[in-house]
Amino acid sequence: MTSIESIASELVQDTTSIQLLFGFNSVGKTRLSVAYKDLTKNADGSHSGIYYNAYSEDLFVWNNDIENAEANMRLTVLRSSLSRLHADLNELDVRAKLEPYRPSYDFRFVMHPDAESGIESISFFPSGTQPGDVPSMKISRGEERIFVWCFFLAMMEVEGWADVQPRHIFIDDPVSSLDDHNIFVTASTLHDLIEEHFEERKIIIATHHVGLFSIMFDWLTKGEKSTKYKQKTKARILGEKHGEVSLETHKSDVFLYHLRLLQVLKQAQQGNDVRAYHLALLRQVLESVSSFLGVGRIGHALDTIGLKDPEENARIVNALAHKNVYYYESDYLVPENLALFGDILEKLDAHYAFVTHTG
Repeated sequence: MTSIESIASELVQDTTSIQLLFGFNSVGKTRLSVAYKDLTKNADGSHSGIYYNAYSEDLFVWNNDIENAEANMRLTVLRSSLSRLHADLNELDVRAKLEPYRPSYDFRFVMHPDAESGIESISFFPSGTQPGDVPSMKISRGEERIFVWCFFLAMMEVEGWADVQPRHIFIDDPVSSLDDHNIFVTASTLHDLIEEHFEERKIIIATHHVGLFSIMFDWLTKGEKSTKYKQKTKARILGEKHGEVSLETHKSDVFLYHLRLLQVLKQAQQGNDVRAYHLALLRQVLESVSSFLGVGRIGHALDTIGLKDPEENARIVNALAHKNVYYYESDYLVPENLALFGDILEKLDAHYAFVTHTG
């Protein structure tokens, strides 16, 4: 029987620079990251790479200060091997990583008196206020996860951690509890991370989110910078069949992610909540159709379903699928692009009659 440990060994031996793994929750992605860590430790037992997973998130624990009627609610930071490096982490560094997410809060670090103990806690306040003006507040679970992720990204730039554990980066699902827009902002931060580090490190990204997996694969193999990444990227599926864990390429197994994407798109349309990143997902569906038809242009797929001016509309869809649209600009579609989205989705549905069971 294939085990998580044997799959970790396979990943260790694979020299591909960028590895994307899709796996449903509970299949073993976090256990895989731990097994990978154990297999790649240095001779002295130290880590040879850096990791982001559930254990990273578990270092941050809310103290709701119930005994004082929540007067000093804060996010405490548990002691870890990184605590000694916290003194070199500036609040401005974390704010810079948070900026693309457009947070509605500000925060302050509270340091331990002993510098080696690092950050004791983090207090959050509404944007535009100062500590002491209003009580500290609790941010949502999604906002907390974004903050922890940005904290991790900022820590990577602190001397004495990532630079001394340089062999690989293993990221396990940084998108839990996030809404779709923030998931795709996170995809962009992952792309930036890859761009900065892939030439000198192996980078493994595991996720349960089909949209994140799909967009990352598209950017790396078909995006504007794909010539840098395509030959160095491998996408695989961590699954379980008949009680046995498997690691398969998405070409050698049935992975109907386009049906899940169509579900997401139809749900967004039915809920009147179509945003810019939904056009990026729609482009993924069109890419799947184009590949099935044996043509590498989404314009051909648009022509096949009967859309007018297919090449011009393909250009529009490609432009709007660019990560900067929902990374730096408004995430809502203007009326003409919303109409294009609806027209493409309607014609796709009429031509192929995909069964997605959204109702």
